[in-house]
Order: sequence, then C-alpha cells, then structure tokens
Amino acid sequence: MKELNGRKVLIIVENLPVPFDRRVWQEAKALKNLGATVSVICPKGKGYKKSFEIIQKIAIYRHNLPLEARRSFEYLLEYPAAFFWESILSMKCLFQRGFDVIHACDPPDLLFIIGAFYKLFGKKFVFDHHDLNPELYLAKFGRKGIIYKILLLLERLSYRISDISIVTNESFRDIALDRGKKKPEDVFVVRSGPETERIGRVTPNEKYKNGRKYLVGYLGVIGKQDGVHFLVEACDYLVNKKKRKDIQFVCMGGGTELENIKEYARERNVCDYINFTGMINKRKLIFDILGSTDVCIATDVFNEMNDRSTMNKIMEYMVIKKAIVQFDLKEGRRTAGGASLYAKPDDPVDMAEKILQLLKDPKKRKEMGIIGYNRIINKMAWKYEKENLCKAYRRLFDLE
Repeated sequence: MKELNGRKVLIIVENLPVPFDRRVWQEAKALKNLGATVSVICPKGKGYKKSFEIIQKIAIYRHNLPLEARRSFEYLLEYPAAFFWESILSMKCLFQRGFDVIHACDPPDLLFIIGAFYKLFGKKFVFDHHDLNPELYLAKFGRKGIIYKILLLLERLSYRISDISIVTNESFRDIALDRGKKKPEDVFVVRSGPETERIGRVTPNEKYKNGRKYLVGYLGVIGKQDGVHFLVEACDYLVNKKKRKDIQFVCMGGGTELENIKEYARERNVCDYINFTGMINKRKLIFDILGSTDVCIATDVFNEMNDRSTMNKIMEYMVIKKAIVQFDLKEGRRTAGGASLYAKPDDPVDMAEKILQLLKDPKKRKEMGIIGYNRIINKMAWKYEKENLCKAYRRLFDLE
C-alpha cells in the first residue's frame, strides 16, 4: 500500500553526502517506496561531486563546504556556509519538485530555522535526531560555557518546532521527552538497522592479513571522539609488549583525525601492523574486508555522547557474524548483547587482552558471531525499523 502517494518529502543532511550516508539513504528509499516523492539536500564528498543527480527516482541536490571543522571557530565557517546552500537549494527544490515536509537530520541543530520558515507556508517539519550536539561539543572541546548553552537551546528549539521527532535509540528518546519536552506519542525510535538483503555472501580473503595469521578490523569515522588512538595503543601493546607479530589491524574510514592517527602509529612504531584504508565508498569492498577479519572492534571514547549513542559499525559487524570487542558503553551493550566482549572504558590494554582472548578461541568467536547475527535478523534489521519510520509519517499526516 502506497500510504504516502501524493506526498512530497525534502530531507536535509549536512555532515555526509548521500547515498554514502546509509541511514539517510535508507530513509529516503523507504519513503519513496511508500509512494512519496523524495528529494535530498546534502554536501558533496569524495566520490559524490555532482551538484544534482537522480538515483532510484530520488533527487539529490549537493553543495560545497569550505572545510570540515576541527576547532570551535571553524564551525563559524562550516555551519553558515552549509545553512546558506541548504536555504538556496530548498528554494530550488520547492520550485522544481515541491515538498510538503522538511525532514531535517542533525548535526547541526540549525535546520529548525528552515523548517520554521516553511511552516509559515503550511509545510511540516520533522526533526531526525542523529547526534547529541551539546555532548558532542563536550567530547571535542571538554568544556561547558556559552557555546554549550547555545547548543542546548538549538536542540530545544529543534524539538519545539518539529511536528514529530525521530530518534535513533531509547537514550535519545529520553532526551526528546526531557530536554525536548515532546509528547511521547510524537517521538519515534528508528534505529539505523542494516539492510540484510544487501549483504550477500562474504568470503574471507587472506590478502588483507598482510601475511599474518589474524586480522582485527575497525570501520567508522576517525574523529577525536571516536578514540581510534586506542586502536594504535592496543596494537602497540600486542606487538611490542606481548611480542605478537601475527596480528594485522585494518582501519577503514576517514575523518579529521586520520592524519594525526597515522602519525601516532609511526611514533608507536606499529605502521606495518595497521592498514589505514581511508574512506571506502564501495560497500562490497567494505564487507569483503570485514568478512576477512577474525575480530572487529569499536574504540569510542567514554563520554556522555558515546554512552548514549548507537554506533552503526556495531551492527555492521553483527550482520556478518563477527565477534566484537568494544568499550563498555550503555548503548553499545544494548545493541550487541552477547555478541561482544566489553573492555574497561578507555583502557586499550584491557581491549588488547580481550582481543587476544577471542583470537585464542575460534569456537567462542563463532558463537558470538551467530548471537549477533540473530539479533540483527530477528530484531534490529532495517526491515523492522522502516515500519517505525512508516508509523512516524502516519502520525505526521494523520493517516492512523
């Protein structure tokens, strides 16, 4: 049943290009399959340089960004530039394709301004809360103050302006109800579940092990709060303290800290044991590499943001039946359950020891992989989550 026939949705996301942003692309396709006409505004990025294209009947408008901010003052360049282009492209989309609703994905929490403007003309506004920006600021800069208070205000206004809100997990839902003052019936949890039907057969390839017996994999963004320096320190401990020369690491992803992490690996004398691939745009290649790993890891720093956030990489590991080692964070444990071992937060030695524990026990690895896979297949796959997205839009358009 095409419940959204005749409806038109404009999704705006700033921090990643589409369709590389898996969650946003899944939402866009789900809304299209419900009958909606879907358009997306997003930044350009590596492999996604076209200013406009239509993919699977979804129109994508892309804009340039001056830089990816690393320091607080650089956000004064990135955010206004993005906001300017999002405003211009929303006007362009309005006249070219039209829209009934702005579906805004943070960060940043400035898009409520665009939503508020179009609400004056009868459009609806959906706040899709991806990142806890006040907590993200604390994670990056380690201080509260005027900027932190402004971020709390922007978050509160985003919720207040929104007709409904979409959140990624129960911790975010608590924030929507508490800080956002939303009614429970107007908040919908839509996790970033993987599309299991797209995974296909994963065949291990020994070439990724660089001649070594074991491969430990990381997939994700490499920013300050992502803790990838702990991967380097765990590798240093295994190679130089435990004298394990049979373990190769692969680190897939890009971000503001990538070059610093590479330099850190050189300082620790473990460059030969870590393959930094940079950002990989081909999903098949990502899963070819992940499929060759023996253990996958998540190194997220313990802070309020990471403790409350669901990491997409955890579910990516689970869907290909990989045992996981991660730091003990609340939402990480909620997601992985028995598919993971949990190291002491921010303790790379404990993480390294738990990696060793799994490498020594192939039976345990297999059992944990099956546990994770079954959790995805039976509970967390996108086919379940898109039903929650559908419920949100039923509420938005009074289709219940």
